[in-house]
Amino acid sequence: MEITPGSHSGWQCAASPSLTSHQKFWLFRPNALTAGLRQLGQLELRVEREKVDGLHEHEAWMLDRPARSTIWLREICMSIDGTDCVLARSFTPLAASHALWQGMRRLRTRPLADMLYHDPQIIRSPFFVSRLHRQHPLYRSMRLHLGSACPDARAVLARCSVFWRLGQPLLVAEAFLPEFWEVAGTARP
Repeated sequence: MEITPGSHSGWQCAASPSLTSHQKFWLFRPNALTAGLRQLGQLELRVEREKVDGLHEHEAWMLDRPARSTIWLREICMSIDGTDCVLARSFTPLAASHALWQGMRRLRTRPLADMLYHDPQIIRSPFFVSRLHRQHPLYRSMRLHLGSACPDARAVLARCSVFWRLGQPLLVAEAFLPEFWEVAGTARP
Protein backbone atom coordinates (compact mmCIF):
# COMPACT_ATOMS: atom_id res chain seq x y z
CA MET A 1 0.00 0.00 0.00
CA GLU A 2 1.38 3.42 -0.92
CA ILE A 3 1.34 6.07 1.79
CA THR A 4 2.31 9.71 1.75
CA PRO A 5 3.24 11.85 4.74
CA GLY A 6 0.63 14.09 6.29
CA SER A 7 1.52 17.73 5.73
CA HIS A 8 1.81 18.41 9.46
CA SER A 9 3.64 15.21 10.46
CA GLY A 10 7.26 16.33 9.91
CA TRP A 11 8.14 13.15 7.98
CA GLN A 12 9.71 13.50 4.53
CA CYS A 13 10.16 11.02 1.67
CA ALA A 14 13.74 12.16 1.03
CA ALA A 15 16.65 13.19 3.21
CA SER A 16 17.65 16.80 3.53
CA PRO A 17 20.71 17.71 1.42
CA SER A 18 22.30 19.02 4.64
CA LEU A 19 22.68 15.48 6.01
CA THR A 20 26.00 13.69 5.67
CA SER A 21 26.34 10.56 3.57
CA HIS A 22 26.90 8.64 6.84
CA GLN A 23 23.61 9.93 8.29
CA LYS A 24 21.78 9.07 5.07
CA PHE A 25 23.30 5.59 5.12
CA TRP A 26 21.84 4.83 8.56
CA LEU A 27 18.52 6.56 7.91
CA PHE A 28 17.89 4.55 4.74
CA ARG A 29 19.71 1.34 5.71
CA PRO A 30 17.50 -1.55 4.50
CA ASN A 31 16.69 -4.70 6.45
CA ALA A 32 16.83 -4.88 10.23
CA LEU A 33 18.46 -1.96 12.02
CA THR A 34 19.32 -4.26 14.93
CA ALA A 35 21.60 -6.33 12.68
CA GLY A 36 23.63 -3.21 11.86
CA LEU A 37 23.69 -2.08 15.48
CA ARG A 38 25.03 -5.47 16.59
CA GLN A 39 28.03 -4.94 14.32
CA LEU A 40 28.90 -1.78 16.26
CA GLY A 41 29.11 -3.45 19.69
CA GLN A 42 27.15 -5.24 22.39
CA LEU A 43 23.47 -4.49 21.76
CA GLU A 44 20.99 -4.36 24.63
CA LEU A 45 17.27 -3.80 24.15
CA ARG A 46 15.25 -2.30 27.00
CA VAL A 47 11.44 -2.26 26.84
CA GLU A 48 10.29 1.15 28.04
CA ARG A 49 6.54 0.75 27.64
CA GLU A 50 3.89 -1.52 26.10
CA LYS A 51 0.26 -0.50 26.29
CA VAL A 52 -3.05 0.25 24.62
CA ASP A 53 -3.05 3.85 23.39
CA GLY A 54 -4.81 6.19 20.97
CA LEU A 55 -3.37 6.89 17.53
CA HIS A 56 -1.84 10.37 17.46
CA GLU A 57 -3.11 12.69 14.74
CA HIS A 58 0.45 13.16 13.40
CA GLU A 59 0.81 9.39 12.96
CA ALA A 60 -2.67 8.46 11.70
CA TRP A 61 -1.67 8.76 8.03
CA MET A 62 0.96 6.08 8.57
CA LEU A 63 -1.59 3.41 9.42
CA ASP A 64 -4.29 4.79 7.14
CA ARG A 65 -6.56 4.97 10.18
CA PRO A 66 -8.40 7.84 11.90
CA ALA A 67 -6.70 9.75 14.73
CA ARG A 68 -7.49 8.40 18.19
CA SER A 69 -8.07 4.87 16.83
CA THR A 70 -7.01 2.31 19.43
CA ILE A 71 -3.50 0.90 18.94
CA TRP A 72 -1.07 -1.42 20.67
CA LEU A 73 2.09 0.58 21.38
CA ARG A 74 5.59 -0.71 22.13
CA GLU A 75 8.51 1.59 22.92
CA ILE A 76 12.07 0.39 23.40
CA CYS A 77 15.54 1.82 23.84
CA MET A 78 18.55 0.15 22.26
CA SER A 79 22.01 0.69 23.70
CA ILE A 80 25.39 -0.24 22.30
CA ASP A 81 28.11 -1.04 24.83
CA GLY A 82 26.01 0.66 27.52
CA THR A 83 25.31 3.87 25.57
CA ASP A 84 21.66 4.61 24.70
CA CYS A 85 21.63 5.03 20.92
CA VAL A 86 18.19 4.43 19.42
CA LEU A 87 14.67 4.87 20.78
CA ALA A 88 12.01 3.01 18.79
CA ARG A 89 8.24 3.46 18.81
CA SER A 90 6.17 0.71 17.16
CA PHE A 91 2.43 0.33 16.94
CA THR A 92 -0.38 -1.45 15.15
CA PRO A 93 -4.19 -1.26 15.37
CA LEU A 94 -5.30 -2.96 18.59
CA ALA A 95 -7.33 -5.62 16.75
CA ALA A 96 -4.26 -6.50 14.62
CA SER A 97 -2.20 -6.91 17.82
CA HIS A 98 -4.54 -9.76 18.75
CA ALA A 99 -4.49 -11.29 15.26
CA LEU A 100 -1.92 -10.88 12.44
CA TRP A 101 0.58 -8.91 14.57
CA GLN A 102 0.04 -10.76 17.87
CA GLY A 103 3.71 -11.74 17.99
CA MET A 104 4.46 -8.11 18.82
CA ARG A 105 2.89 -8.64 22.26
CA ARG A 106 5.21 -11.55 23.13
CA LEU A 107 8.62 -10.21 22.13
CA ARG A 108 9.76 -9.10 25.58
CA THR A 109 13.38 -7.96 25.02
CA ARG A 110 13.68 -9.45 21.53
CA PRO A 111 13.66 -7.01 18.61
CA LEU A 112 10.74 -6.73 16.19
CA ALA A 113 13.14 -7.84 13.47
CA ASP A 114 12.75 -11.38 14.82
CA MET A 115 9.22 -11.45 13.40
CA LEU A 116 9.44 -9.04 10.45
CA TYR A 117 12.10 -10.45 8.15
CA HIS A 118 11.15 -14.11 7.88
CA ASP A 119 7.60 -13.90 6.49
CA PRO A 120 7.17 -13.47 2.72
CA GLN A 121 3.65 -12.05 3.31
CA ILE A 122 5.17 -8.96 4.94
CA ILE A 123 5.98 -5.97 2.72
CA ARG A 124 7.65 -2.77 3.83
CA SER A 125 6.90 0.78 2.76
CA PRO A 126 9.67 3.15 1.71
CA PHE A 127 11.40 5.00 4.56
CA PHE A 128 10.35 8.42 5.75
CA VAL A 129 12.83 10.60 7.62
CA SER A 130 12.54 13.53 9.98
CA ARG A 131 14.49 15.87 12.17
CA LEU A 132 12.27 15.80 15.23
CA HIS A 133 10.44 18.75 16.77
CA ARG A 134 9.18 19.22 20.33
CA GLN A 135 5.59 18.16 19.56
CA HIS A 136 6.55 15.08 17.56
CA PRO A 137 5.05 11.93 19.20
CA LEU A 138 8.40 10.14 18.97
CA TYR A 139 10.12 13.03 20.73
CA ARG A 140 7.45 13.10 23.44
CA SER A 141 8.21 9.43 24.07
CA MET A 142 11.93 10.23 24.26
CA ARG A 143 11.31 12.91 26.89
CA LEU A 144 9.19 10.48 28.91
CA HIS A 145 11.82 7.74 28.90
CA LEU A 146 15.06 9.72 28.97
CA GLY A 147 13.98 12.56 31.28
CA SER A 148 16.72 15.13 31.84
CA ALA A 149 19.07 13.12 29.59
CA CYS A 150 16.79 13.77 26.59
CA PRO A 151 18.56 15.76 23.87
CA ASP A 152 17.06 18.79 22.14
CA ALA A 153 14.52 17.70 19.53
CA ARG A 154 16.39 19.30 16.61
CA ALA A 155 19.45 17.16 17.45
CA VAL A 156 17.54 13.94 16.74
CA LEU A 157 17.21 12.32 13.33
CA ALA A 158 14.59 9.62 12.86
CA ARG A 159 13.23 7.24 10.30
CA CYS A 160 10.03 5.24 10.00
CA SER A 161 8.44 2.69 7.74
CA VAL A 162 5.26 0.67 7.77
CA PHE A 163 5.18 -3.10 7.50
CA TRP A 164 2.03 -4.53 5.93
CA ARG A 165 0.76 -8.08 6.35
CA LEU A 166 -2.50 -9.04 4.68
CA GLY A 167 -3.69 -5.43 4.78
CA GLN A 168 -2.77 -4.82 8.44
CA PRO A 169 -0.10 -2.18 9.21
CA LEU A 170 2.63 -2.13 11.82
CA LEU A 171 4.67 1.05 12.06
CA VAL A 172 8.27 1.16 13.26
CA ALA A 173 9.79 4.59 13.99
CA GLU A 174 13.42 4.80 15.13
CA ALA A 175 15.10 7.89 16.57
CA PHE A 176 18.89 8.08 16.48
CA LEU A 177 20.13 9.79 19.64
CA PRO A 178 23.12 12.15 19.21
CA GLU A 179 25.34 9.60 21.00
CA PHE A 180 24.61 7.08 18.26
CA TRP A 181 26.62 9.07 15.73
CA GLU A 182 29.65 8.98 18.03
CA VAL A 183 29.31 5.22 18.57
CA ALA A 184 28.79 4.58 14.85
CA GLY A 185 31.74 6.77 13.86
CA THR A 186 32.06 6.22 10.15
CA ALA A 187 31.32 2.50 10.30
CA ARG A 188 29.14 1.03 7.58
CA PRO A 189 28.37 -2.56 8.60
